[in-house]
Amino acid sequence: MNMEHIYDMIVIGGGPGGYTAALYATRAGLDTLVLEKLSAGGQMAQTTQIDNYPGFEEGIDGFELGEKMQAGAERFGAKTELAEVQAVHVMENPKRVETSEGVFFAKTIVIATGADHRSLGVERETQLTGRGVAYCAACDGMSFKGKTVAIVGGGNSAAADALLLSRICQKVILIHRRDSLRATKIYHAPLMQAGNIEFRWNSTVEQLLGDERLSGVRLRDTVTGETTDLTVDGLFVSIGRAPETALFAGQIALDNSGYIIADESTRTGVPGVFAVGDVRTKAVRQVITAAADGAVAAYYAEQYLTENG
Repeated sequence: MNMEHIYDMIVIGGGPGGYTAALYATRAGLDTLVLEKLSAGGQMAQTTQIDNYPGFEEGIDGFELGEKMQAGAERFGAKTELAEVQAVHVMENPKRVETSEGVFFAKTIVIATGADHRSLGVERETQLTGRGVAYCAACDGMSFKGKTVAIVGGGNSAAADALLLSRICQKVILIHRRDSLRATKIYHAPLMQAGNIEFRWNSTVEQLLGDERLSGVRLRDTVTGETTDLTVDGLFVSIGRAPETALFAGQIALDNSGYIIADESTRTGVPGVFAVGDVRTKAVRQVITAAADGAVAAYYAEQYLTENG
């Protein structure tokens, strides 16, 4: 491959936001390259059943949806390179991206690197993910309809998830390592008033119980050190996310949590650089909102290229 080739757009990350940006860009006639380190779909590919993406009345496997999104973009000429991005130079003209497969150049860059759910870090957590352990109440809550679930966390996302689950599940047990929530006051009254939410204060999850599937959790009291076992059908981990933005620190403005500062236009503070999906500052992080960001980024990238030649 000619490393001096200059693309109109390089998309970093092949999730729903990245491949939607590539789809819209190539349909607009832009020469587009997607760089993805693992497989199409990003985090979405780890979800076995997606029921909240319109158009699939029976739901769809996340890996399959990722492959369909890739195929849709490539149908119009988008290229995909399986490569790990090692450095990005957004201030240069053209912009330069160093990867495990060589150096690539582009006039615009769409950052679609996503954000990983923070894990508890307890033994067998990965093994039981999708088998009782979950990280997205909006995605997986309906799988536990009428059942008893626990949720770990104390911030706004945990509070919102607990309220959502309380409308689906028979019982929700909120586990928090402190004796009060960090969540803003607006959540406190609804949580206390929900008849099926129980609180386990000063508690941490020490062990996941069950063989092939989660059957319960062992809690440790942070004050007394005592352990108790709790029987639950599911455990939702809601202790925040870690955005994949290390590559851009010092080049693009990040908020206090490490997300790229970009509004609904997806434009960052650097001209010709756009942030889409879970990596940007936003209220709702779902497949559909990532896809919407991708369409918007392609629109503004096309506008930028028209104005800047």
